[in-house]
Amino acid sequence: MKFCRYGPRGQEKPGLIDAQGAIRDLSGKIDDLTVAAIASLGAIDAETLPVVEGEVRYGVPVKGIGKIVAIGLNYEDHAIESNLPIPTEPVMFMKALSSLTGPNDEVMIPKDSTHSDWEVELGVVIGKTARYVDEADALSHVAGYTVANDVSERFNQKQRGSQWSKGKGHDTFCPVGPWLVTPDEVGDPQDLDMFLDVNGERMQTGNTRTMIFDVKQIIAYVSQYITLYPGDLLITGTPPGVGEGKKPNAIFLKAGDTMRLGIAKLGEQQQQVVAWRNLGDEVLG
Repeated sequence: MKFCRYGPRGQEKPGLIDAQGAIRDLSGKIDDLTVAAIASLGAIDAETLPVVEGEVRYGVPVKGIGKIVAIGLNYEDHAIESNLPIPTEPVMFMKALSSLTGPNDEVMIPKDSTHSDWEVELGVVIGKTARYVDEADALSHVAGYTVANDVSERFNQKQRGSQWSKGKGHDTFCPVGPWLVTPDEVGDPQDLDMFLDVNGERMQTGNTRTMIFDVKQIIAYVSQYITLYPGDLLITGTPPGVGEGKKPNAIFLKAGDTMRLGIAKLGEQQQQVVAWRNLGDEVLG
Protein backbone atom coordinates (compact mmCIF):
# COMPACT_ATOMS: atom_id res chain seq x y z
CA MET A 1 0.00 0.00 0.00
CA LYS A 2 0.97 3.63 -0.41
CA PHE A 3 0.62 5.93 2.59
CA CYS A 4 1.12 9.69 2.79
CA ARG A 5 0.67 12.75 4.96
CA TYR A 6 -0.98 15.73 3.32
CA GLY A 7 -1.96 19.28 4.15
CA PRO A 8 -0.32 22.49 5.36
CA ARG A 9 2.98 22.25 7.23
CA GLY A 10 2.32 21.32 10.84
CA GLN A 11 -1.29 20.34 10.10
CA GLU A 12 -0.72 17.21 8.00
CA LYS A 13 -3.36 14.48 7.96
CA PRO A 14 -2.79 10.77 7.29
CA GLY A 15 -3.73 9.45 3.88
CA LEU A 16 -3.71 6.39 1.66
CA ILE A 17 -3.21 6.39 -2.13
CA ASP A 18 -5.86 4.29 -3.88
CA ALA A 19 -5.54 2.29 -7.10
CA GLN A 20 -6.51 5.35 -9.17
CA GLY A 21 -3.87 7.55 -7.53
CA ALA A 22 -6.31 9.55 -5.42
CA ILE A 23 -5.66 10.37 -1.77
CA ARG A 24 -8.06 8.76 0.69
CA ASP A 25 -8.41 10.37 4.12
CA LEU A 26 -7.29 8.17 7.02
CA SER A 27 -7.91 10.71 9.77
CA GLY A 28 -11.08 8.90 10.83
CA LYS A 29 -9.01 5.78 11.51
CA ILE A 30 -5.71 7.10 12.93
CA ASP A 31 -4.49 10.43 14.31
CA ASP A 32 -1.31 10.56 12.22
CA LEU A 33 0.79 8.29 10.07
CA THR A 34 3.39 6.54 12.19
CA VAL A 35 4.84 3.06 11.78
CA ALA A 36 2.74 1.87 14.72
CA ALA A 37 -0.42 3.43 13.25
CA ILE A 38 0.14 1.68 9.92
CA ALA A 39 0.45 -1.64 11.73
CA SER A 40 -2.84 -0.97 13.52
CA LEU A 41 -4.78 -0.49 10.27
CA GLY A 42 -4.62 -4.10 9.16
CA ALA A 43 -6.16 -4.87 5.75
CA ILE A 44 -8.05 -1.64 5.19
CA ASP A 45 -10.30 -1.16 2.14
CA ALA A 46 -9.37 2.13 0.47
CA GLU A 47 -12.80 2.38 -1.17
CA THR A 48 -14.40 2.87 2.25
CA LEU A 49 -12.37 6.03 2.93
CA PRO A 50 -13.29 9.59 1.89
CA VAL A 51 -11.60 10.95 -1.23
CA VAL A 52 -9.48 14.08 -0.71
CA GLU A 53 -10.54 16.62 -3.34
CA GLY A 54 -8.30 19.15 -5.06
CA GLU A 55 -4.54 19.61 -5.04
CA VAL A 56 -2.84 19.29 -1.67
CA ARG A 57 0.66 19.60 -0.30
CA TYR A 58 2.44 16.34 0.56
CA GLY A 59 4.36 16.32 3.83
CA VAL A 60 7.08 13.95 4.99
CA PRO A 61 5.18 10.65 4.61
CA VAL A 62 5.75 9.27 8.10
CA LYS A 63 5.67 11.07 11.43
CA GLY A 64 8.11 10.22 14.19
CA ILE A 65 11.40 9.90 12.30
CA GLY A 66 13.87 9.67 15.16
CA LYS A 67 17.09 9.88 13.14
CA ILE A 68 18.38 9.92 9.59
CA VAL A 69 21.30 7.61 8.88
CA ALA A 70 22.83 8.06 5.44
CA ILE A 71 25.19 5.91 3.39
CA GLY A 72 27.72 7.69 1.19
CA LEU A 73 29.48 6.60 -2.00
CA ASN A 74 27.29 3.49 -2.34
CA TYR A 75 27.40 3.45 -6.15
CA GLU A 76 30.82 2.76 -7.67
CA ASP A 77 30.47 5.31 -10.48
CA HIS A 78 29.50 8.00 -7.97
CA ALA A 79 32.61 7.28 -5.88
CA ILE A 80 34.72 7.57 -9.03
CA GLU A 81 33.14 10.88 -10.11
CA SER A 82 33.71 12.18 -6.56
CA ASN A 83 37.45 11.30 -6.81
CA LEU A 84 37.14 9.17 -3.69
CA PRO A 85 38.13 5.55 -3.05
CA ILE A 86 35.49 2.88 -3.66
CA PRO A 87 34.35 1.89 -0.14
CA THR A 88 35.14 -1.52 1.27
CA GLU A 89 32.63 -0.92 4.09
CA PRO A 90 29.53 1.31 4.09
CA VAL A 91 30.33 4.99 4.68
CA MET A 92 27.93 6.25 7.37
CA PHE A 93 26.95 9.80 8.28
CA MET A 94 23.96 11.52 9.86
CA LYS A 95 21.62 14.16 8.47
CA ALA A 96 19.92 16.52 10.90
CA LEU A 97 16.22 16.01 11.56
CA SER A 98 15.83 19.74 10.96
CA SER A 99 16.72 19.11 7.29
CA LEU A 100 13.48 17.16 6.73
CA THR A 101 10.91 18.71 4.43
CA GLY A 102 8.07 17.66 2.16
CA PRO A 103 8.80 16.22 -1.27
CA ASN A 104 7.65 19.29 -3.21
CA ASP A 105 8.59 22.02 -0.74
CA GLU A 106 11.22 24.62 -1.59
CA VAL A 107 14.89 23.76 -1.16
CA MET A 108 16.75 26.72 0.30
CA ILE A 109 20.40 27.31 -0.56
CA PRO A 110 22.40 27.94 2.63
CA LYS A 111 23.71 31.43 3.38
CA ASP A 112 26.73 32.24 1.15
CA SER A 113 26.58 28.77 -0.49
CA THR A 114 28.23 28.25 -3.86
CA HIS A 115 28.35 24.43 -4.00
CA SER A 116 24.84 23.08 -3.35
CA ASP A 117 24.19 19.76 -5.12
CA TRP A 118 21.53 17.08 -5.65
CA GLU A 119 21.34 13.33 -4.91
CA VAL A 120 18.34 11.08 -5.63
CA GLU A 121 18.29 8.22 -3.10
CA LEU A 122 16.21 5.26 -1.99
CA GLY A 123 14.88 5.86 1.51
CA VAL A 124 14.16 2.97 3.87
CA VAL A 125 11.86 3.45 6.86
CA ILE A 126 12.49 1.04 9.71
CA GLY A 127 9.49 -0.91 10.99
CA LYS A 128 10.85 -2.67 14.06
CA THR A 129 13.86 -2.29 16.31
CA ALA A 130 17.07 -3.41 14.59
CA ARG A 131 20.08 -4.18 16.78
CA TYR A 132 22.83 -6.53 15.55
CA VAL A 133 20.54 -7.78 12.79
CA ASP A 134 21.61 -10.60 10.45
CA GLU A 135 21.49 -9.88 6.73
CA ALA A 136 19.11 -12.78 6.19
CA ASP A 137 16.58 -11.16 8.53
CA ALA A 138 17.25 -7.51 7.71
CA LEU A 139 14.40 -6.84 5.26
CA SER A 140 11.84 -8.01 7.83
CA HIS A 141 12.72 -4.81 9.73
CA VAL A 142 11.49 -2.55 6.89
CA ALA A 143 8.16 -0.70 7.19
CA GLY A 144 8.41 0.76 3.72
CA TYR A 145 10.37 2.62 1.08
CA THR A 146 10.33 6.22 -0.12
CA VAL A 147 12.16 8.76 -2.28
CA ALA A 148 14.73 11.08 -0.72
CA ASN A 149 16.85 13.91 -2.10
CA ASP A 150 20.11 14.06 -0.14
CA VAL A 151 20.80 17.70 -0.96
CA SER A 152 24.42 18.55 -0.12
CA GLU A 153 26.59 21.66 0.15
CA ARG A 154 29.89 20.28 -1.14
CA PHE A 155 32.20 23.00 0.18
CA ASN A 156 30.82 22.63 3.70
CA GLN A 157 30.88 18.86 3.34
CA LYS A 158 34.47 18.51 2.20
CA GLN A 159 36.40 21.71 2.84
CA ARG A 160 35.47 22.41 6.45
CA GLY A 161 37.10 19.44 8.08
CA SER A 162 36.12 15.82 7.59
CA GLN A 163 32.60 15.94 9.05
CA TRP A 164 30.18 15.48 6.16
CA SER A 165 27.19 16.46 8.30
CA LYS A 166 28.25 20.11 7.97
CA GLY A 167 27.20 20.01 4.33
CA LYS A 168 24.30 17.58 4.66
CA GLY A 169 22.15 18.93 7.46
CA HIS A 170 21.11 22.39 6.29
CA ASP A 171 17.44 23.35 6.48
CA THR A 172 15.35 21.81 3.63
CA PHE A 173 18.20 19.46 2.63
CA CYS A 174 16.20 16.23 3.03
CA PRO A 175 12.99 16.24 1.00
CA VAL A 176 11.20 12.92 1.58
CA GLY A 177 8.13 11.40 -0.08
CA PRO A 178 5.60 11.65 -1.59
CA TRP A 179 4.63 8.26 -0.22
CA LEU A 180 5.71 5.48 2.08
CA VAL A 181 5.24 2.30 0.04
CA THR A 182 5.01 -1.01 1.86
CA PRO A 183 7.47 -3.80 1.01
CA ASP A 184 4.80 -6.09 -0.47
CA GLU A 185 4.02 -3.48 -3.13
CA VAL A 186 7.68 -2.65 -3.87
CA GLY A 187 8.97 -6.21 -4.18
CA ASP A 188 12.72 -6.37 -4.76
CA PRO A 189 14.28 -3.10 -3.52
CA GLN A 190 17.35 -3.87 -5.63
CA ASP A 191 15.56 -3.41 -8.95
CA LEU A 192 14.24 0.14 -8.91
CA ASP A 193 15.00 2.70 -11.63
CA MET A 194 16.00 6.18 -10.41
CA PHE A 195 16.31 9.57 -12.09
CA LEU A 196 16.88 13.25 -11.35
CA ASP A 197 16.47 16.25 -13.65
CA VAL A 198 17.57 19.85 -13.11
CA ASN A 199 15.69 22.45 -15.16
CA GLY A 200 14.38 19.68 -17.38
CA GLU A 201 17.82 18.22 -18.16
CA ARG A 202 18.50 14.63 -17.10
CA MET A 203 21.38 14.59 -14.63
CA GLN A 204 21.10 11.22 -12.88
CA THR A 205 19.96 7.88 -14.23
CA GLY A 206 20.47 4.73 -12.19
CA ASN A 207 19.05 1.57 -10.69
CA THR A 208 19.32 0.28 -7.15
CA ARG A 209 20.76 -2.98 -8.48
CA THR A 210 24.12 -1.20 -8.86
CA MET A 211 24.49 -0.40 -5.15
CA ILE A 212 27.80 -1.55 -3.70
CA PHE A 213 26.03 -2.54 -0.47
CA ASP A 214 22.38 -3.53 -0.85
CA VAL A 215 19.55 -2.68 1.53
CA LYS A 216 19.83 -5.81 3.65
CA GLN A 217 23.59 -5.33 3.99
CA ILE A 218 23.12 -1.69 4.99
CA ILE A 219 20.54 -2.47 7.67
CA ALA A 220 22.68 -5.26 9.11
CA TYR A 221 25.81 -3.10 9.06
CA VAL A 222 24.28 0.04 10.58
CA SER A 223 22.60 -2.02 13.30
CA GLN A 224 26.03 -3.07 14.58
CA TYR A 225 26.82 0.54 15.49
CA ILE A 226 23.48 2.33 15.88
CA THR A 227 20.23 0.84 17.12
CA LEU A 228 17.50 1.55 14.59
CA TYR A 229 14.01 2.16 15.94
CA PRO A 230 10.61 2.13 14.21
CA GLY A 231 10.32 5.26 12.08
CA ASP A 232 14.05 5.82 11.64
CA LEU A 233 15.07 6.67 8.08
CA LEU A 234 18.00 5.20 6.16
CA ILE A 235 19.03 6.84 2.89
CA THR A 236 21.14 4.53 0.83
CA GLY A 237 23.38 6.44 -1.56
CA THR A 238 23.09 8.04 -4.99
CA PRO A 239 23.97 6.94 -8.52
CA PRO A 240 26.37 8.99 -10.69
CA GLY A 241 25.42 12.32 -12.17
CA VAL A 242 25.72 14.77 -9.29
CA GLY A 243 26.65 18.34 -10.10
CA GLU A 244 30.06 18.12 -8.48
CA GLY A 245 31.03 15.34 -10.88
CA LYS A 246 30.03 17.05 -14.13
CA LYS A 247 32.78 17.45 -16.73
CA PRO A 248 34.46 19.62 -17.83
CA ASN A 249 33.01 21.89 -15.14
CA ALA A 250 30.98 21.18 -12.04
CA ILE A 251 27.39 22.44 -11.93
CA PHE A 252 25.82 23.62 -8.69
CA LEU A 253 22.32 24.69 -7.74
CA LYS A 254 21.24 28.32 -7.83
CA ALA A 255 18.05 30.13 -6.89
CA GLY A 256 15.41 29.61 -9.57
CA ASP A 257 16.49 26.07 -10.47
CA THR A 258 13.97 23.21 -10.39
CA MET A 259 14.80 19.64 -9.39
CA ARG A 260 12.53 16.76 -10.42
CA LEU A 261 13.37 13.25 -9.24
CA GLY A 262 11.78 9.87 -8.77
CA ILE A 263 12.12 6.16 -8.18
CA ALA A 264 10.04 3.44 -9.83
CA LYS A 265 7.02 2.41 -7.70
CA LEU A 266 7.78 5.15 -5.14
CA GLY A 267 6.64 8.29 -6.93
CA GLU A 268 8.26 11.61 -7.81
CA GLN A 269 9.31 14.85 -6.13
CA GLN A 270 9.81 18.36 -7.49
CA GLN A 271 11.51 21.23 -5.68
CA GLN A 272 12.05 24.86 -6.53
CA VAL A 273 15.44 26.13 -5.35
CA VAL A 274 15.31 29.46 -3.50
CA ALA A 275 17.85 31.80 -1.96
CA TRP A 276 18.61 31.73 1.76
CA ARG A 277 16.26 33.62 4.02
CA ASN A 278 16.01 33.91 7.78
CA LEU A 279 13.37 31.38 8.85
CA GLY A 280 13.18 32.73 12.38
CA ASP A 281 11.28 30.25 14.54
CA GLU A 282 9.71 28.43 11.60
CA VAL A 283 9.88 24.65 12.00
CA LEU A 284 10.35 22.51 8.91
CA GLY A 285 9.55 18.83 8.39
